[in-house]
Amino acid sequence: MIDSNNLKVDKILNLSVSRETLRELDDFSKAIFLRNKSINLIGKSTENSIKQRHIEDSAQTIDFIDKKDIKICTDLGSGAGLPGIVLSILMKPKKPMFKVIFYEKSYHKSIFIKEMTKKFKLTSEVYRKNIFDEKNLSTDVIISRAFKPLPIIFQIAQTNFKNFKYIILFLGKSGKKILEDALKIWRFDYEEKKSLTNNDSIIVKISNLEKKYEY
Repeated sequence: MIDSNNLKVDKILNLSVSRETLRELDDFSKAIFLRNKSINLIGKSTENSIKQRHIEDSAQTIDFIDKKDIKICTDLGSGAGLPGIVLSILMKPKKPMFKVIFYEKSYHKSIFIKEMTKKFKLTSEVYRKNIFDEKNLSTDVIISRAFKPLPIIFQIAQTNFKNFKYIILFLGKSGKKILEDALKIWRFDYEEKKSLTNNDSIIVKISNLEKKYEY
């Protein structure tokens, strides 16, 4: 018998969530669509596929996030709050004190994120700051989606964070080559999963990051 209180986000993701969580994800999608008319939160060409291109794409990282040693996640260049808002909504019933810290220097986008965290009663901190100017930051996970290339994210992690356990990144069709090139300069371990929403993409979880050389 199917539990009527739990529904699938999507057959592809095979992720069971409550009706309340599903409703909040849907409300978030609608909020992005409506606000996108006045500010550029997502590409106009993806408006009609928000669910798959943005919500489900973000949600599939939950396997890397829903762990006992992860309590704080820092979302760099958050934009519309992707993936941070999605992860916060998914984690809320699992771990109410799970916190996402958002860095988004755009005034209008940071205001939108603040509105969403208040609307969905999420445990969060939203900073309208340039992440490159911040120092001595601490988190469990650094996550970034469509913000900066991997080498820059690695440099931010090393330079601007004093503590972090993992980095989670979305990589496109050249992801394998990007990782190979990075391994020439950095030492790190990584877990990889094929994207469930894009056949050409992968998601990686980086740990034990250390630079080999200093230039």
